Amino acid sequence: MSLYFTVKTLHILSATLMVGTGFGTAFYLFWANRSGSVAAQSVVARWVCRADWWFTTPAVIFQPLSGLWLAQHMGWPLTATWIWLTLVLYALAGACWLPVVWLQLKMAKLAQAAHQTGSDMPTAYWRYARRWELLGYPAFCATVVIYFLMVFKPA
Repeated sequence: MSLYFTVKTLHILSATLMVGTGFGTAFYLFWANRSGSVAAQSVVARWVCRADWWFTTPAVIFQPLSGLWLAQHMGWPLTATWIWLTLVLYALAGACWLPVVWLQLKMAKLAQAAHQTGSDMPTAYWRYARRWELLGYPAFCATVVIYFLMVFKPA
């Protein structure tokens, strides 16, 4: 297998890992937040943070590096509509994701404290959860459009 196909395969796999982990962890935390179980919220919030660190972060770093390498290798100019639009959407998703990571860390700490003390979830948790959810929608939509652009490469 050539270096190009190796990088392309890793690029596709890391995109799948990045979006899949993001969507999967968001799904579980979204529903844990609606479960009424502080214990569930505590466990899920902690694992969401770990999944972001272990899976999403390496993929987020690898994606632009491999994508830019692939574009250069194929001779595609960065001014091609599908490439610059992908980069803009990736930046938008990243601008949403970075505060989401911070919010998840705060939510995990608050959920763990509430679980350990047997108290209700504090108001700050719910404020962070609303922001976390609102930032997740544009980030996820941006990544879906990026998939479309990567596959179809429209002019």
